[in-house]
Amino acid sequence: MTLAPLLNAALPIQIHAFAAMALMPLTVVIFSLPHGSDLHKRMGWAWATLMAAVALSSFWVHDIRLVGPFSPIHLLSLVALFSLVGAIVAIRQCRVARHRKIMLGLTWGALAGAGVFTLLPGRIMYDVVLAGLFGPAFGG
Repeated sequence: MTLAPLLNAALPIQIHAFAAMALMPLTVVIFSLPHGSDLHKRMGWAWATLMAAVALSSFWVHDIRLVGPFSPIHLLSLVALFSLVGAIVAIRQCRVARHRKIMLGLTWGALAGAGVFTLLPGRIMYDVVLAGLFGPAFGG
């Protein structure tokens, strides 16, 4: 594993990737805490801020272009941002089950699901995580 490809990438890509990587252990911690505790709430705000940073920074990442400079990942980013708002509104209305459902959807869809696609050959995170094991993608 080497961070060199990521450290040599454009700033929006670095922000996007490092915020997403910070979300992974934070997610485990939050799900391990007693729900509704002060620490869960504080960590939850940190999680929401990082997820918003991941989603917002994606609008400056244009490695895959399908419609002008945009790709399906940008649609996922919009869904993530609206979901974050929905989760916050739900918990403020004491709709815990709705909040939980949205947060699990964000975790599995926007974080884990989208994260898997970053490991495809030709992507920066493939070079960071897997190139040392499987060699450079496409003989590059």
